[in-house]
Amino acid sequence: MLVDDNPARAAMVEAALGSRGFNVVAVLTTASGLLFQMEQHQPQVVMIDLESPDRDILESLAVLNQHQPTPVVMFSREQDPAFIQQAIAAGVSAYLAEGVDPDKVKTVIDIAIAQFEHFQALRRNFEETLRELESRKLVDRAKRLLMAHQQIDEDKAYAQLRKLAMNSNQKITAVAAGVIAILDKHPAESVHESF
Repeated sequence: MLVDDNPARAAMVEAALGSRGFNVVAVLTTASGLLFQMEQHQPQVVMIDLESPDRDILESLAVLNQHQPTPVVMFSREQDPAFIQQAIAAGVSAYLAEGVDPDKVKTVIDIAIAQFEHFQALRRNFEETLRELESRKLVDRAKRLLMAHQQIDEDKAYAQLRKLAMNSNQKITAVAAGVIAILDKHPAESVHESF
C-alpha cells in the first residue's frame, strides 16, 4: 500500500514498485482512513511519502501497530529528531529523511521487513516473559498462602499445588488462582475440600 499526497510522485513510485515485482494494492493520497484501508486491502508493507506528515498519521500508525502490525516505510523531509523518534515509536520500521529513490526502494522495503520481523520477535519474547513472570507471581502467592494456612514449607506447598493441578487436569497457574481465591476469601477453609 502506498500513501502519497503527490499524485505524480505516487504514480512514479507505483511504477517503480511494479517494475521491481511489487503489487501495489492501493494508493492513498492522504492517511485519512488508513486503518479502514489497511483492513480492506491487508497489505504486506505500507509505504508513506508525505510532504508534511503530522500527529494524525502517527496516531493512526500507533493504532495500526497495536491492532494490525505491518512493516511501515516512511519517506519524509521532516528531519526533526523528536518527530523521527515519535514515528519509530508509532511503528515505522524504516524512516528516510529523503525522497523515494526507485533504485533503492526494494532494499529499503527489505530492510523495513527485516526490522519489523526482528521487533515483532522481541515483542513476542517480551510478552511471553511477562506472562511467565505473572504465572510465577501467582504460584508464589499461592505457595505463601498454603504455607501460612497449613504450616508447611515451600516444597510441600509447591508439591500440593502440582498434585492439585494433576488431579484436576488444570495448569498450575489456574490451580494457584483458585487457591488464592479460596484462601483470600475463606482463610479457614481447606483447599482440598474445594478442588
